[in-house]
Amino acid sequence: MLDELISQSKSNILLYGLTPPKITHTKDEIKQIANRQLMRLKNAPIDGIVMYDLQDETKRTAQKRPFPFLETIDPELYVKEYLSQYANRAIIYRAVGKYDENETKKWLESRNSPKIMRVFVGAASKEQPVKLHLKDAYSLKSLYAPKMQLGGIAIAERHAKKGDEDRRVAQKISQGCSFFITQAVYDYEAAAKFLKDYATYSKKSSLPLVPIIFTLTPCGSQKTLEFMKWLGIKIPQKCEKELFEAPSMLDASMLHIENVFKKLYLLAKELKVPVGCNVESVAIKKLEIEASIDLIYIVRAIMGDS
Repeated sequence: MLDELISQSKSNILLYGLTPPKITHTKDEIKQIANRQLMRLKNAPIDGIVMYDLQDETKRTAQKRPFPFLETIDPELYVKEYLSQYANRAIIYRAVGKYDENETKKWLESRNSPKIMRVFVGAASKEQPVKLHLKDAYSLKSLYAPKMQLGGIAIAERHAKKGDEDRRVAQKISQGCSFFITQAVYDYEAAAKFLKDYATYSKKSSLPLVPIIFTLTPCGSQKTLEFMKWLGIKIPQKCEKELFEAPSMLDASMLHIENVFKKLYLLAKELKVPVGCNVESVAIKKLEIEASIDLIYIVRAIMGDS
């Protein structure tokens, strides 16, 4: 079971990331979307799913969002009512700023179980108004749901700029995080530096090495590339040039991220850091979604059978 793999800090955890349908969809449309997602994942060798909780990030950057933001239905509700077969194998994100302290306390009290796995997400920017700050959500979790397995977000690009992502991760481990899911990775050098520094800092500080789950996402068009960059995903200049010059941008991106993960996986084995992978598609185009499903099998082959 996924909760056991995480609690035992196992390597080779393989997940597939999904977003809930938009609130503008009818119940019948939501059911159809869920059925398509379930059919795509049928027999796929994954340990579970990641369900995102989207928030409006327009205040994070002055650049215009390539795709308009549309609010989605509650991710927990979606898993419970439409993807129930993954209910015990779902890592669900929670944007903590949407809820006040009392709402959060009640929510936590009913989720004090190691089988429940969540990732707390803070505000997208300092300008974004919130009802509860991330550090306060961590404190409430330790009081009201100490047994719940909590994950954090790691961003290799932030480490490349500020050089402190290893310490951020260590601090979150002390606040109760037992695994981390990264932002989508295209820059091997940035991710490798984070991995090395994380291993070194953890050893020096006598902290446990918890799983780092790297996210991979295919890119099949200029529009998808623009959106990925807007999200903060760093695309190395050489890679971007290769994507544009390739006969198929999608095929080129698949080859690139496969090679990135292969190298990260080998590095992690050398460093004795447990690593896994979260595959997703940030685009809604059929070809890119199908490519992300193919990527599940590619990654499982790299990691071997878990």
